[in-house]
Amino acid sequence: WKPPGSLPVGPLPRLPTWEWPGGVGGIYTVLQTKAKITSDEWGENYFLMGPYLEQNVRTQVELIDPPHPAVRRTIDSMNAKGCKVYFGRWLIEGGPYVVLLDVGATAWSLDRWKTELWESCAIGVPWYDREANDAVLFGFLAAWFLGEFVAQCEEKPFVIGHFHEWLAGVGLILCRTRKLPVATIFTTHATLLGRYLCAGSVDFYNNLHAFNVDKEAGDRQIYHRYCMERAAVHCTHVFTTVSQITAVEAEHLLKRKPGEGLGKFSAMHEFQNLHAQSKAHIQEFVRGHFYGHLDFNLDKTLFFFIAGRYEFSNKGADIFLEALARLNYLLRVNGSQVTVVTFFIMPARTNNFNVESLKGQAVRKQLWDTANAVKEKFGKKLYESLLVGNLPDMNKMLDKEDFTMMKRAIFATQRHSFPPVCTHNMLDDSTDPVLNTIRRLGLFNSSADRVKVIFHPEFLSSTSPLLPVDYEEFVRGCHLGVFPSYYEPWGYTPAECTVMGIPSISTNLSGFGCFMEEHIADPSAYGIYILDRRFRALDDSCTQLTSFLYSFCQQSRRQRIIQRNRTERLSDLLDWKYLGRYYMSARHLALAKAFPDNFTYEPPEETAVSVRPPRSPIYPAPTLPPRVLRFCAGYGVPGPYISPPPRGIRVYPAPLCPRISGGSSPTPCSKQGQSPNGPLKD
Repeated sequence: WKPPGSLPVGPLPRLPTWEWPGGVGGIYTVLQTKAKITSDEWGENYFLMGPYLEQNVRTQVELIDPPHPAVRRTIDSMNAKGCKVYFGRWLIEGGPYVVLLDVGATAWSLDRWKTELWESCAIGVPWYDREANDAVLFGFLAAWFLGEFVAQCEEKPFVIGHFHEWLAGVGLILCRTRKLPVATIFTTHATLLGRYLCAGSVDFYNNLHAFNVDKEAGDRQIYHRYCMERAAVHCTHVFTTVSQITAVEAEHLLKRKPGEGLGKFSAMHEFQNLHAQSKAHIQEFVRGHFYGHLDFNLDKTLFFFIAGRYEFSNKGADIFLEALARLNYLLRVNGSQVTVVTFFIMPARTNNFNVESLKGQAVRKQLWDTANAVKEKFGKKLYESLLVGNLPDMNKMLDKEDFTMMKRAIFATQRHSFPPVCTHNMLDDSTDPVLNTIRRLGLFNSSADRVKVIFHPEFLSSTSPLLPVDYEEFVRGCHLGVFPSYYEPWGYTPAECTVMGIPSISTNLSGFGCFMEEHIADPSAYGIYILDRRFRALDDSCTQLTSFLYSFCQQSRRQRIIQRNRTERLSDLLDWKYLGRYYMSARHLALAKAFPDNFTYEPPEETAVSVRPPRSPIYPAPTLPPRVLRFCAGYGVPGPYISPPPRGIRVYPAPLCPRISGGSSPTPCSKQGQSPNGPLKD
């Protein structure tokens, strides 16, 4: 593609770029963290479009008047015709403009628009599918806005529309059927049918070529959604996916090969010098949760976790629980002093915190208050004794009242049941897959168990009365993230662990795992463990996962520190500064296809060197103090990748030091007492 300076873009108002999120969660994260680099590229011509949700707007959006005359006239025209369109700035890094469409205000047009969709595309949407109905409303409003915007511009604009996921696909379809002058890009983060098939316990990846996609979608009552997604894929100028494995999936299920997709992730990272502080907050929660059964050493306790959407088999919770049961047996028979506390952070249907969990935190607080009260009295008596020049008589420092107070506090810690596995009251306790598997495996948090399980069926928040930490702080305080997913188009959670310097386990069926295998010669040496779930039986994969977990438990604290330092250094590989260029290439390709008389595109002659960070991939011992960089609460994702590196070329070779899981000592450094893997901070 031609350099940006040579593109005939004309004045700024001629190249507006619009981006439509088609969902929440990971896609929301994509746009949030990509906004800064895209705003730097397009300036005031970059707009985001999404549904209007009043609760989110109050806290995240500053409503303002549109600075662009064409945008202002477009919004006024639509509002005059019964729509509700809002304009503002999204209060995130980069501060991009946002156009918010109130789909509820135009629900009166739903039947008419569904009829038009059927007549133009032969896609019928049933009345009972509320999510699909909202997708139709949002798509028609988005296409209406674009058509009105083009009409309101005094000069012919070159517009780029980037649509994410099937929920935004209707807008893309209408742009093409109405022949709007818009260059379109469609990015799928996970195919609809693929997610449903994997949830049905099928051998998905080895039978991709054999699925009758129309029948499978019909059997699962998502045929209309599948048609929306497939139509958007075939209508778009440029089709991208978030990873190579999703590209293979899309080629078979959506019948179009991306050109080509590879997962990308942003990294706004900082050095992991807050691990000990964050870990202390988790330890406080554990002290309260296990009151009366706190017979294990917290200094020898490791915190594992799995987090994400509650898809029991797709996210690998089934194989993880089985591996934990085997790990529990290994730690017990080998007399290990290590205790593993594993958190399952997956939102499920609950009605509130359970009484026993709240009582545990209340008991812990009462003990803390008692200890502080006795400490103050002890300190006052010690101070007065020293003032008169006498050594304190320890037998008189604590009186009978103090002992009575402490005994009452100790008696309050007695409990006659095991610490609860779940922190909330589940609405479907008897049918919940996680709880039923825990019952089958017997992981009841008994004193004999070396593996403890805590199921927290709600996303973390610093305002929670039970575990008051944000997700980022929680991840930073853990030792290992475990994500043995069977279906994971990219993998936000292991990537988040990487940018925060936390080792993780992912699979070769996730976009993140495949990306790391391709760019790192020895991922496990950098704290990136890749579980084989594609070419192994389920039991063999479970055995391999158990081996990873047990090997991690055998590491010393120094080895874990070294590994965290190595993991954090991979964050450059996931930085938007380098990965944003693939979005740029996709946009230029879309312009060349939509406006061939005005734009040209030449595929870049780049190899793996193009994504190599400026530093050397072999990391020597640092000579400067650790860097302190600003940390961003969100993380980005996957974007289009036009020219993947040739096979066999690794951006990150194996480190100079031997793998720490083997227990061998590090290679000596040129400087005495300095680790070749970075500063030792826990």
